[in-house]
Amino acid sequence: MSASQTALPSSIAVPVDHELVVKKSRFLAHLEPVGSVEQAEAVIAQVRKQHWDARHHCVALVVGPQAGQQRSSDDGEPAGTAGVPMLEVLRHRDLTDLVAVVTRYFGGVLLGAGGLVRAYSGAVAGALDRARLVRREILTEVTMDASPAEAGRLDNWLREWAASHGGVWTEPVWTATARFRLLVPPAALGTLADEVAAFSAGALVPVTGESRVVDIPDGPA
Repeated sequence: MSASQTALPSSIAVPVDHELVVKKSRFLAHLEPVGSVEQAEAVIAQVRKQHWDARHHCVALVVGPQAGQQRSSDDGEPAGTAGVPMLEVLRHRDLTDLVAVVTRYFGGVLLGAGGLVRAYSGAVAGALDRARLVRREILTEVTMDASPAEAGRLDNWLREWAASHGGVWTEPVWTATARFRLLVPPAALGTLADEVAAFSAGALVPVTGESRVVDIPDGPA
């Protein structure tokens, strides 16, 4: 990631599941992206309903652009052996806007405090190893209008510019003119303005809009 981009905690693109077996106990990890604590609670309720016969459903959740809301639950396991270790995995990997639920089916063998910590944290880590991450950045919207005669050449140029400067290109909107929209790292706005002016001989002027958090998937969908 370039220094011009503002790094935020990442998230996951889609739900992911992972099973870990330790001394006959099954630890079923379910991780799901959420946008609020209420959505996280709905996911937890669904997992409890699905695995109604399990002994424990331990939870860790992190919500907010800066991971400002964090909660965990041991759900009957010895204090500090489940929810907090799960939460530490999410913190260590710098993640937000997701909930992790680890359902335990007891296998008849006690694992001890250390064994439980390793099992619950390992189940979450194993799920994250399989997850497709979503990188997040603060980008600024930039628009510019071009005539139909200029649109094709500008379209290709803007695609290439976005790809090489950490920006995000979006499909233009066509009316009497073509309106192009890019999402640009704030530190690259000056570069864009200068290079658009050079490209169009001063005919095009980028209009800067609002900045916002943008999800950028890592890797193929």
